[in-house]
Amino acid sequence: MNIQKLMQQAQQMQAGMQKAQEELAQQNFESSVGGGKVIVVANGGGEVQSIKIDPSIIDPQDADFLEELVLKGVQEAIALGKGASETEMKKMTGGLNIPGL
Repeated sequence: MNIQKLMQQAQQMQAGMQKAQEELAQQNFESSVGGGKVIVVANGGGEVQSIKIDPSIIDPQDADFLEELVLKGVQEAIALGKGASETEMKKMTGGLNIPGL
């Protein structure tokens, strides 16, 4: 086994994974909850980019409902980005479960 070749392949894989993560961070993932009344956009890095709320669901007497919708939308948008990231990493590693990735 050629250790130098193996190290070179590992470095190439690492560079490819870093590039893929950077590209995913630039992509936006949208979640729509409450029948489209709350829309959350997050990037592949897990950062929320925007939240849109239809004014028709704003009820000062029921803030809990709106809070739950916003939270659900944020969680879903971030999960979409994480799912895309996991899929991309599996492609790069050939399905190997490498700790820390």
